[in-house]
Amino acid sequence: MVRTAFRCATCTLGGLPPADSRDHMELRSYLPVLRAHWLMIIAITILGGAVAFGWTLFQPKVYTADSSGYVSAGNNTDTGNALVGNNLAESKVKSYIDIGQSRAVAQYAIDDLGLSGVSPEGLVGRITVTNPSNTVLIKVSATGPSPTEARDLAEAWLRGIAQQITEIEGSASSGASIVQLVPLDSAVLPSSPTSPNTRLSVAIGLVAGLVLALIYVFIRHALDRRIRSADAVEKEFDVSVVGSIPIDRRFTDEDRLVAMDGATDYSRDDDDDVAVAEALRELRTNLQYMNVDNPPRVIVVTSPLPGDGKSTTIANLAIALAAGGQQVVLVDADLRRPTVSKTFNLVGGAGLTEVLAGRSDIADVLQPWGTSGKLFILAAGKTPPNPSELLGSERMHALLAELSEHAIVLIDAPPLIPVTDAAILTHNTDGALVVASVGKTTFEALSKAIQNLERANGQALGIILNRVPRRGLGSGYGYYGYRGDYSSRPNADESAETSHTPVTSARPPASAEAGAPTEAPQPTHERDSHLREPSALEFDELVSGAGIIDSATSMPGAIDLVAPSGSERPSTRRELRARSRNT
Repeated sequence: MVRTAFRCATCTLGGLPPADSRDHMELRSYLPVLRAHWLMIIAITILGGAVAFGWTLFQPKVYTADSSGYVSAGNNTDTGNALVGNNLAESKVKSYIDIGQSRAVAQYAIDDLGLSGVSPEGLVGRITVTNPSNTVLIKVSATGPSPTEARDLAEAWLRGIAQQITEIEGSASSGASIVQLVPLDSAVLPSSPTSPNTRLSVAIGLVAGLVLALIYVFIRHALDRRIRSADAVEKEFDVSVVGSIPIDRRFTDEDRLVAMDGATDYSRDDDDDVAVAEALRELRTNLQYMNVDNPPRVIVVTSPLPGDGKSTTIANLAIALAAGGQQVVLVDADLRRPTVSKTFNLVGGAGLTEVLAGRSDIADVLQPWGTSGKLFILAAGKTPPNPSELLGSERMHALLAELSEHAIVLIDAPPLIPVTDAAILTHNTDGALVVASVGKTTFEALSKAIQNLERANGQALGIILNRVPRRGLGSGYGYYGYRGDYSSRPNADESAETSHTPVTSARPPASAEAGAPTEAPQPTHERDSHLREPSALEFDELVSGAGIIDSATSMPGAIDLVAPSGSERPSTRRELRARSRNT
């Protein structure tokens, strides 16, 4: 597949960035992921802190009291003996730590406090005996369910250690030993529990919640196969992204056209319109420089699945090209579910179907739109029972060749996955622009769409990303189904026939104020109750006697792409039959 010129130039001139730049780019690629899920990350983080706080409420309170004593080597006043005694105390203190954690001391504390139902082993687990560095001190820390119990246990335990040392070393008064444990600090009642530590628990819960949130977000991002960025698309496919259309939240069902200078009377002056209009101008420029020597003249605009925004994209692209001074013909070739007429607020009966059937001249059904005189619309016309055959016919090929001699031809085609219409149509054009909706279209769907084009010997000129978030600058279509449920429905033109509404020009009336807003209702894909399926007999009556022209001959009716004034066009079945009888 051919890369666009601007893509190749970037690769050639820019080269590969240095390693640190690539690492920086990789880090930056995660920022959109974090921004897209920031609310979830905050919610899970807060939830982690809340769970930790709730956990502390149900935990039993534990109080800690401390008592201490020092190891003395007798009461000798002689300096030499005192130095020897101090060295002796330092050598003994390590052994006394082990004595302080023995069952004998625990049993002494049980007897001293009169505890019942408590085992020495269980009591040892509530005691910590330590020796501060470079000292002969022994510190006892005792825990309990109440401040009083913790204090009493710490003092009793210290007395128990002293008792065991005396029994082992002997009494200093008898002269058998000069080493003893002398109480230093008595335990005091603790004012607050040491466990659970609410602040620490909440902090740990917040950190754990944040870590879990990040893990969840990045795993979800890794498993998410929906398109998120142009870089990801170009890494996955050998097709360049030629345009990125940002989200326009001002779009409504009644207004999906963007104001472009010189092409329309629309005047929605807002930031959304400016951003979308600028993106369309960039897309227009990319198309012009896609092939400088032989720029595409006939372009199909399609999408992998319904709901990707292809019809809105092609409508605004046509306006952008016309605003740039180019002659444009927008052809509604979505014969199963046409939308162009409703998008541009056009009313008429005859269109592409009638031209291909030989019942109408192309000059009679082309409708001008806007004030520039550069944009013409060829509506779909009556819904046929065989859209694929009509779009792949020699007459369609001849029609596109004739139109391309006078203007750039944009063709609104059905999605590529449900039906084969777009792939068949692309074979006779310069290529297709595939519209993919960011956050909706998957890589698998886009890959299958491009494969369908290639199987029909069509070419994907580029990919247009639609609904791109501003920071990042299937089914659901109503009538398209992923498994091929692509049934036909009468369009707006046929409803006009039913009500015998005459065709009106899309050009604003002369009495209209310049710059006045024009209604451009967006088509809805809900089935209208007053519309009915056209029968095969009615279509046969419409196309009866129609001759298919040879591809080498020109289309009937000269094409003069100048906005006609006051020209009459057949719109109803009655008018079509009357013209047929007169000819």
